[in-house]
Amino acid sequence: MSFAKTTNALLVASFSLLATPLALLEARPAQATATTLGTVLRTGSSTMVIPAPLRSQPQQRQAQPQQQPTQVLPHSLALSVPLPPPTARVFALTPERRALLNTIRFAEGTWAGGHDKGYRIMFGGSLMASLDRHPNRVNRTARYASAAAGAYQFMPPTWAMASRAIGFRLHGPNAFGPAVQDQAAIYLIQRRGVLQLADQGQFTPYLAHRLAPEWASFPTLAGHSFYGQPVKRFHELRRFYEQNLSELRAQYALNNTVAVVPETPPKPPCLPADSLRCQLEALDEIGPRRTGV
Repeated sequence: MSFAKTTNALLVASFSLLATPLALLEARPAQATATTLGTVLRTGSSTMVIPAPLRSQPQQRQAQPQQQPTQVLPHSLALSVPLPPPTARVFALTPERRALLNTIRFAEGTWAGGHDKGYRIMFGGSLMASLDRHPNRVNRTARYASAAAGAYQFMPPTWAMASRAIGFRLHGPNAFGPAVQDQAAIYLIQRRGVLQLADQGQFTPYLAHRLAPEWASFPTLAGHSFYGQPVKRFHELRRFYEQNLSELRAQYALNNTVAVVPETPPKPPCLPADSLRCQLEALDEIGPRRTGV
């Protein structure tokens, strides 16, 4: 009998919750204890507490590793290159590499007889006033316009990318100087995947073809410029390269040759020592006597 009463009471309470919306207005949060939180629903004379899920203590939370925000690189070729290492990368300048660099200058019109003023030439032939930075200035001719500058006619984004990659500053005293331009050009050759081929000391059509996308004056295997610009003929470049390489190798061998000077054998002692000849030789070794004035 008591079971039936209890069941009826629960049914009445449930019906009251569903049929009396105003009862929900009386719901309020229960006072929080150390372990539970709940909501109190009152229906008439009965009270129902709906417990909230248990929350772990603050000291029991496990520290979650914070994820570092993803760095979005700007859409710029010059700025999308990772920062260089603390020390700059320096390529060795062998006769073979120097001959290829000189050939690039010959093709780009900045050879200038090997004079350093070729490092100051901008597109169109004018000279930049300072080598502290890339001029980044567009110059025009009758048919073309370009911001290329330096011995290897670096475009501004290419120069920024190469100088950052090898660890050189973009501006400052002599930041665009001859030595830095040489290093950046070798880096571009390496970036095209033909530095080892260049070290073999042979200027081949394939080598010129691989460098044609980097330097418009180099011919492709078809003999044309990669960019449809004026191009040097392959046989002209090869002739210049071979002659220049021969001169560089001869100079390199001369600079690394140590002159061997034969040692002078010791002079035998003069005998007999008390002879007039030996006494005169002894006086010659001593030198003339200095007399005070």
